[in-house]
Order: sequence, then structure tokens, then C-alpha cells
Amino acid sequence: MQAPNATHPESMATEEEPLISNLDLFLFTLIAGIVIYWFMSRKKPEPIPEFKKLDTLTRETSFVEKMKKTGKNIIVFYGSQTGTAEEFANRLSKDAQRYGMKGMAADPEEYDMAELSRLSEIENSLAIFCMATYGEGDPTDNAQDFYDWLQENGEEDLSGVNFTVFGLGNKTYEHYNAMGAYVDKRLEELGAKRIFDLGMGDDDANLEDDFVSWREQFWPAVCEHFGVEALGDDSSIRQYELKEHTDLNMNKVYSGEIGRIKSFENQKPPFDAKNPFLATVTVNRKLNKAGGRHLMHLELDITGSKIRYESGDHVAVFPTNDTALVIKLGQILGVDLDSVISLNNLDEESNKKHPFPCPTSYRTALTHYLDITHPPRTNVLYELAQYASDPKDQENMRKMASSSPEGKALYQSWVLDACRNILAILEDLPSLRPPIDHLCELLPRLQARYYSIASSSKIHPNSIHICAVVVEYETKTGRVHNGVATTWLKNKTVVDNGHKSTVPMFIRKSQFRLPFKATNPVIMVGPGTGIAPFVGFIQERGWLKEQGKEVGETVMFFGCRHENEDFIYQEELEEAKKKEALTGLHVAFSRDQEEKVYVQHLLRNHKEDIWRLVHSQNAHIYICGDAKNMAKDVQTAFYEIAEELGGLTRTQATDYIKKLMTKGRYSQDVWS
Repeated sequence: MQAPNATHPESMATEEEPLISNLDLFLFTLIAGIVIYWFMSRKKPEPIPEFKKLDTLTRETSFVEKMKKTGKNIIVFYGSQTGTAEEFANRLSKDAQRYGMKGMAADPEEYDMAELSRLSEIENSLAIFCMATYGEGDPTDNAQDFYDWLQENGEEDLSGVNFTVFGLGNKTYEHYNAMGAYVDKRLEELGAKRIFDLGMGDDDANLEDDFVSWREQFWPAVCEHFGVEALGDDSSIRQYELKEHTDLNMNKVYSGEIGRIKSFENQKPPFDAKNPFLATVTVNRKLNKAGGRHLMHLELDITGSKIRYESGDHVAVFPTNDTALVIKLGQILGVDLDSVISLNNLDEESNKKHPFPCPTSYRTALTHYLDITHPPRTNVLYELAQYASDPKDQENMRKMASSSPEGKALYQSWVLDACRNILAILEDLPSLRPPIDHLCELLPRLQARYYSIASSSKIHPNSIHICAVVVEYETKTGRVHNGVATTWLKNKTVVDNGHKSTVPMFIRKSQFRLPFKATNPVIMVGPGTGIAPFVGFIQERGWLKEQGKEVGETVMFFGCRHENEDFIYQEELEEAKKKEALTGLHVAFSRDQEEKVYVQHLLRNHKEDIWRLVHSQNAHIYICGDAKNMAKDVQTAFYEIAEELGGLTRTQATDYIKKLMTKGRYSQDVWS
């Protein structure tokens, strides 16, 4: 036997002594670590930070500094959703020159409004606010931050600041001119001095007339306050100068993009009003079975866009004008529509360098960027009058732009009532042939159109549905007027000449929301295309039921003309009723009997159920559709139900419904 501690000779031969022992390795690593730590932890000389010059920073957000630099003393802020308030602001800023003053129009979103208190540093300065009201008494998107600032800064001292406000609203809405009235009241509370009365324009009547009448009295008040006089110069004042391009690389020419050039070819999120997503049209079908109208359902594919939406949100689309109208304009003015041009602001310090994306062609400008179908406002007629070779035409155009009763009546009848757009005016006034660049400067921008989304993202996360009726009617001059957006959407076939049809779009968030608690009942009232958001609501309530959630009663009041013609979404509604996603479906066919029946009549017929849901079960009420008649009649029906079944007086019933509105239990998504 071999002893346990015996040593093998072959083992001794192979185990040689290593050159570096483990101890040596440990000590070497320790010393190296200490040296590295010493080098790393030594205090290095701190680099001097590079600061941008302060004047560069303030120039970006300080309207006061910009006014000082450019010698301006009047600033016109605008809160605009559809472009009208911005248009009015530009007109007022141009007016200032006629009184020896210098004005600038400004988007409050682009400036630090906390600088308002510094306006008194400029002699004879004045802030004018053209503020539109949006939705249910809300500020426009670009005025939201300014509105928040006014609310949150109660200690702000605006003494020494001169101001006036012109509000843009619509009397058919519950909160008529709420934003204009709030800004006017709040600025006075903060110490600012009102130099002229609040103006209120009503888009349901004649907004242009209201603005012109207010403006005619406003400027004399300004002259009196500041001790200045009108210069008597009524000549046209150009804001932009024309530059024609002959050898420009076409990759640098705008072809319909809203913001970044080539953005439709190279799409990059996030998508919004300045960077719309090009959605593919996957469905475009006619909804009504018969009748003279065309009601349509479109589906837009948003796969890969990262766009998110909720039931009740709005989809905005950027339409284009009818090609035939654009060609006619080019022919009547005798211009090459494919000429590439830029209109450059004569005021080099202005944030707005061009009236629309430039450089571009006249064809692109008239197709994608300018509104050529809306009757032109009086300032456009005034500016164009100089180009009429017939003195009688000149006289009538200037008369229509005046504030005289005769002029207003002529503008109302010849332009507004007759629905004459710029092409019709040029056709009916053969002596009027303005240069196309000046016409392009004067025409307003073609605006995005908003539609209530007719789908739920719970069911259709990659698709947005639109429900709309094509606008088409004959005017008093015998011309056919086609709605810009609805005609354009109607022609968006799924495949057009082998290419997929696309729609530039973005989402606008809404407050029109289902209750947070699914157990709350909902009452939906939406005749015609007012059904759109409720298609999404019903889809979502059905999805919640399928998930095993407890869902409250879901009741729909719909209205159309004839059951066999325009009972749109009939199959979807009846299927939802069968699956109990819809617990009540009441439809008014207004013209299927001798006496017309509308949704408000059905509400009264089901008053006991409605009062039980509203008063005892915290139901949420939703109204969508026409603001002028339907929404008011429906609200009156709710007043009457509260009176009769709640034992309230009309005043108490009105307060009751208003409290529901305040609590978010009576919501409206209406249009006029």
C-alpha cells in the first residue's frame, strides 16, 4: 500500500513555480487602482460655460423687446382656431399705419405673456386682443396658456397698460363670447386701462359686419386717447413682396405640406396641426339608402403613427380645393399657375415670414393653402378695388367695404346672400383683374376641418372613422356650391388610379367623454351625423360589457328624415341593441308622417325614464349636432321634464340643468 502523503515524481515535474504569485497580482492591482483614483479625483479646472447672449433669448419670447427694436407701439394678440381672429388681428395691425402708428399681430403662444406689465415702457402703447371662443366657452388652442396665466396670476399689476378686446363668438352656443368677455374683465381687474368698449362679433349673424362697425368706432377712440390724427392715407398697404424663382431646385419647393418640407414623404411623429399624419383611406361607403343627399362613412388607417385617441375626440383633416376652380382662377387672371414664387414679409423682424409655406407654385398655393370658396371679407374687396378698370365697379367695391348702411346692405346681398366666392366675383366683374400675388396675399388660409370621431379605440386602435354629409347647394346666382372638405372626402376612393388615397390628419382632444364610472347611465341625443361620437360610445360600452364590467343603461335618441332613406348605422344600432350594449333605442323619422317628429318630442315621450336616470341614477347627458335649433330645443325639453317631474319652476329647472353642465353631466358637441 501507498502512504497517503507520498509524492509522485511526475507531479513534481509539471508544477513549476509561477513568475507572478497571487499576492503580487493583488498588490499590483491595488496600487494601479489607487493611482487611477488619484488621477480621476483630482479637481479639474471648471470650464467656463457658454451662455447665449441674453438679448438673443429675450428676442424669442419678449414681444416688448421686439416692439422696441422695430419701433412698434401697438400689438394685436389673437386667439384663433379657424383663422378668423388672426385675420382680424392682421387687419388691425395694418390699420395702425394709417394713424401714424406701427402695429404687429402676435400669437400669444409664441411669447411670454408675463411681459404684458412691461408694455407701459413703450410710449403710447396699446394691446388689442382678438379672442375667439371655442367649444363650450373655452379658449382656442393657441390662447390656452394665456388663459391659464390670467387665471393663475392674481397679483399681477397691469397698471399703465392700455387695452381693448374684440371677441369672436356665435350666439347659438351656450357660452357666447365667453373668452372675449373673460379677457376684457380680467385685464381690468389686474389694473389695465380699457380705452374702448369690448366688441362682440356674432358668427351666427354677420361677424364681418360686427367687426367693421366696431373698428370704425375704435380707431377714432384711439386717436382721441393718444392725441393723434388719421393720416388720410387710404391707399393699399402691402405686407409681402413677390419674389419669382426661375432656377430653384424643386426639392426645396413646397407641394402642399403644412409644416416641414417633404414631411409627407418622410413622416416623423409626433403628429399634430403643424405635422399631420398621412392616413390611408381603407373604407369610403355611402350610408344612406336613398334621397338626394350623400352621407358617408370613411375609415382612416393610422397604423404605425403612434397616434392615440379616445371616444369623443375630434379628427382634423386638411382638405384641398377643387382643381377646376383653381384652373379657372388661373385662366381668368391669365397667369402660369406653375410659376414658383415666394411672398416675403416686408417686416423682416416679423415671426410670420410668409402668408403660407414658401417657396411654392401659384397652383399649390391656390389648391392647398388658400381659401378660395368662402365669400371674401370686406377688406379683400377694399384692397382689390384699385384694380377694377371700371369706376363703377371700384365705387361699389369700396362701398361694400365701408360701414355705411347702404354699403353693408350691398355686401350682405351681393356677396354673402349670393355666396359669391372670389372666382364668382371676378367672373361677375370683368373689369376686375388684380395681380395674382396680391390676391394670394389677401385670401385667408384654408383651414383644417374637424369631425367627431365615429369609432372607439378599444375596438379600432389603428383606425379612425368619420361620418359626414356632403355639402352641396345652388346659390342665388345659379352656381353650385360644393363644400370643400366633404366633396374632397367623398372623392377619396380607397384606390385612385392604382394609388391608395390618403388624408393629412391629426387628433384634437375633447372634453366630450364617457363617464369615468361605467355604471353611470348615459343618454345620447344625436340626429343625423350628430350620431358620430355615439357610434364610438356604444362600441366602447359594448366592449366594457364583453370584458365582464358592470355597465349602466345606455340610451340613444336618434333622428333622421325617412326610415327607408337615411336611417344611418341602422344595422350597427340594432346589433348593439340585441347585445344589450344599447339598452334603449328611440328613433324620430321626421318626415314619415304628416306631422314632423323630432328627437325633442321623443324625449318628452320618455320623460319618466329620463328623469329616473338623471335624477336618481346620476346619468350623463350628451348632445351632438346642430347648435342653432336642435340643441336649444333639446335643452328646452330637459327643462320641461325637470319642471313637470321634479316639481320645479322654469328658473329652478334652468339652474338644475346648468348645474349638470358644471358637473360635466350635460355635455354638448354642437356646430352651427
